Amino acid sequence: MKNYIYIQTFGCTANQNNSEILNGILTQSGYQITNNQDIADIIILNTCIVKQKTEDKIKRKIQDLKKQKNKLIIITGCMPETDAKVIQQLNNKAILLGTHHMRDISNLIKDHQDNKLKDKKYLDYQREEKLNLPKLPINKLISICQISEGCLGNCSYCKTKLAKGKLFSYSEQDIIKTIESDLKQGAKEVWITSQDNANYNLDNGEQKLPELLKKILNLNHKFKLRLGMMDPNNVFPILDKLIEIYKHPKMYKLLHIPIQAGSNKILKHMNRLYTIEQTEQIIKKFKKQIPNITISTDIIVGYPTETKQDHKQNLDFIKKIKPDVFNLSKFSSHKQTSAGKLKPLLIKTIHKRAKELMDEHRKTALQNKKKFLNKTIKVFVNKKISENLFEARDENYNIVLVNSKDDLLGKNIKVKIKNIGVHHMIGIKI
Repeated sequence: MKNYIYIQTFGCTANQNNSEILNGILTQSGYQITNNQDIADIIILNTCIVKQKTEDKIKRKIQDLKKQKNKLIIITGCMPETDAKVIQQLNNKAILLGTHHMRDISNLIKDHQDNKLKDKKYLDYQREEKLNLPKLPINKLISICQISEGCLGNCSYCKTKLAKGKLFSYSEQDIIKTIESDLKQGAKEVWITSQDNANYNLDNGEQKLPELLKKILNLNHKFKLRLGMMDPNNVFPILDKLIEIYKHPKMYKLLHIPIQAGSNKILKHMNRLYTIEQTEQIIKKFKKQIPNITISTDIIVGYPTETKQDHKQNLDFIKKIKPDVFNLSKFSSHKQTSAGKLKPLLIKTIHKRAKELMDEHRKTALQNKKKFLNKTIKVFVNKKISENLFEARDENYNIVLVNSKDDLLGKNIKVKIKNIGVHHMIGIKI
């Protein structure tokens, strides 16, 4: 009789890919994946520690799972690396699988069943390349490919670095091989992901992201490529090369460049290795060459040393740059980080500033969308939301919702934009 396994995923695109890999390895090992936690024999939580709100939610879930007497509970992702003792206090029956041991999931379960599980065996650091492994994609139309693990940064607030470690860039040959395999299996989009895509191969002394992207784009398949987050300090040295690559017809015109703060003082306190002027220069140059490019950025509001003037600089950045996508995080105080030792701002101050930033973003993002109203554009339908509702993306990776009784999934279609929102548009198939 097969054991049923339920996996719940929190956090980033890389975590989604890790869950795809866990699903693939476990299925190959004879387990049955289920979406129903109640019938599962084994429950796996793939955790995230970026935001305090998410971390608190996961910890409550771990504690609640203590009531599941006859189920094996496995905690993986970033949290076991940084909060092993806390997890054991919340649920002493939970077993831990470190983020560098995804390949070992079946061995972990077998060792537990055979009473051979040794403390920390599956938490020790190792260089694990998560490529060319069995996987069950969340969406068969999308190939999620990690190109590295860890980063070269040392941000004062970041707990993820403690879990992921220093940069380890994956083999270019293996990256190409795994993407080509996914494309042969029917994927139509490729998502490149890591903690910072722009630092690819810097652990070996040379930036090679542009060269890697060229080789991916030259693959003889019809697909679109979405490049994920890149820190400004690593984009700056390869800016001109990246802009030329973005002009390729297979590239989604989406630039995700997190600033985290609009104030140079706060950037310095955060130990972010760039200035806001450098970031603005990057965005300005991209917009000049690719006018309709979608700009996505991140800001952490309420850093402990943030003043009213620093907050005003955040607002000024939003007004000036007018990002289409804005990932706003309220400062999370992690005791293991240097920023976590600072006196936090008042919660009401952080909430007030967050609201002001988001209100300003909504205004500017809506203005950005107006240029598409009543225009006919090409989109790729990559998700079915409900019976007659589909989600599509235009060449700038804008979300376009399409209502149709036809089966549009996986198709390139033309739509006329009839309505716009802050973060999506509504199109009619023509």
